[in-house]
Amino acid sequence: MKQPNTDELCRRCGKEPETIQHITAACDQLASTEYAKRHDGVAVIHKKLAEAAELIEDKIPYYRYTPANVLENDNFKLYWNRSIITDKTIHANKPDITLTNKKTKTTNLTDMAVPNTHNLAKTINEKQSKYQELANEICSMWKQSTVQMIR
Repeated sequence: MKQPNTDELCRRCGKEPETIQHITAACDQLASTEYAKRHDGVAVIHKKLAEAAELIEDKIPYYRYTPANVLENDNFKLYWNRSIITDKTIHANKPDITLTNKKTKTTNLTDMAVPNTHNLAKTINEKQSKYQELANEICSMWKQSTVQMIR
């Protein structure tokens, strides 16, 4: 609890008012640890994709699952948090999940976020535009018929 007669700024960063929105999604001091834990907690999506693509057979519980950086078989390639090397420099080149279907020549890029409702639309738009250049480059380099950003 706050001590009486203290200002309303966040006790961790001291920059913004200490609101629920700030604490759960905007404090710089919490971003490197707490937000990363929450973000990596949704790796269950990677697990489900890997199982569906028959890239893993282990039936470990989702809360013990640690995604491999690269999983591959004859039909699929699945990257987790891995930089995509491109012919030209692209700064946003590390989506959380990159799933390539080798048979249909389609790639899906997924960059996860766990925003609050007050900045949900903004976050979706930022993620979509952030990886558009990478999607275009992957399409041409890997000769894909479709590369799309999954929201």
